[in-house]
Amino acid sequence: MAKKSVLVIGGGIAGIQSSLDLANMGFQVYLVEKTPSIGGRMSQLDKTFPTNDCAMCILAPKMIEASRHPNIKLLTYSEVEEVAGGFGKFKVKIREKARFVNEEKCTGCGICQEKCPWKVASEFEMGLGQRKVIYTPFPQAVPNVPVVDRENCVYFQKGKCRACEKFCEAGAIDYDQKDEIVEVEVGAIILASGFDLYDPSGLEEYGYGKVKNVITAMQYERMISASGPTEGHLKRPSDGATPKSLAFIQCVGSRDTRHKLYCSSVCCMHATKEAILANEHYPELKSYIFYTDMRAVGKRFREYIARAEQEYKVTYIRSRPSEVTENPDNGDPIVWYEETTARARTSMEVDMVVLCQALIPSASTKEISDILHLSLNDYQFINIPDRLFHPVDTEIPGIFACGFCQEPQDIPDSVVQASAAAARAAEFMSKGD
Repeated sequence: MAKKSVLVIGGGIAGIQSSLDLANMGFQVYLVEKTPSIGGRMSQLDKTFPTNDCAMCILAPKMIEASRHPNIKLLTYSEVEEVAGGFGKFKVKIREKARFVNEEKCTGCGICQEKCPWKVASEFEMGLGQRKVIYTPFPQAVPNVPVVDRENCVYFQKGKCRACEKFCEAGAIDYDQKDEIVEVEVGAIILASGFDLYDPSGLEEYGYGKVKNVITAMQYERMISASGPTEGHLKRPSDGATPKSLAFIQCVGSRDTRHKLYCSSVCCMHATKEAILANEHYPELKSYIFYTDMRAVGKRFREYIARAEQEYKVTYIRSRPSEVTENPDNGDPIVWYEETTARARTSMEVDMVVLCQALIPSASTKEISDILHLSLNDYQFINIPDRLFHPVDTEIPGIFACGFCQEPQDIPDSVVQASAAAARAAEFMSKGD
């Protein structure tokens, strides 16, 4: 029955939490994720603030529970194409894209990936590592079924290779597989489409793409992770040396009239966490965080910052750096900024610079808002008409939004909002027409 079913769009931590809550209440949930695996951005993180708990240790059990729950139907590598009807009777068409791997036959052994001779830059590793053309995004992917990257596969481009098919003992490779349209009827829809990372290449003053030892915060996150391309070792891109000093620049692209006016909410604490992790790995390493003003509003966030200063050699400098240049002799980045107390322009030479760029609504948020006929606010987040009394309700009855698609927020806030959206959907459906 449609009114006992819910569609959740987005398989990040918010979408997973909403799905589990609803499934445990007895609702049938269709969880749609456009990438080959659920997990979202949280799967790329090494640790979470302010406890420094392992991100994957928190996320993986929820991913597995979602995949095994009898009331949850996972539709990964899929996209919503059409939604008709209204509350209690939404009719949804979902395109399940061809993986070119039979999910029923695949055992997840990984031989196909091992034997594939072709590599491309890995999106999951933020371009710092490579993946095979037949791949799973990360080792803990759910489902643990690879997908063939048709755009880069030599067989699809030139009709040659087929190495993955040759070595697959389960006979799971299927080059003739086609996209399928899945049609479902649901009583409510929850949107949890997450966020993307602002491209700092256009901000020439920070040197990204020109100064070799300038990287983004998410690239740093993959570098410091034990499962990342450098196995948890910090390495300067220019020479592979271990840095002894880091500069974190906040608000890159955000709180800026030329780019994004809003605060991305998590960057101050994210940079603090990354600086703490750097010192834990290398006790002699010093970090400098250049911040506009400190946004530390969560539980024990201020204590976390105090610990960073007192125990982990983190120095906070209230300043908006104007430029990052390069020392031609050693490749060190030079951060130019105004010393606010002396009101004089000065500089600091460090081994590596980390840019904490703006977080923006995912590209799919705009696409799905058009399909659902939802309006966006000035910053392209989902519009919530009544944030005080109905903080997860969109303007269309029966459609709810949670997580970063409606406003900048951290993981705990996203999880709380996801549970709120699930409760609200259940409340709506329990009322009847």
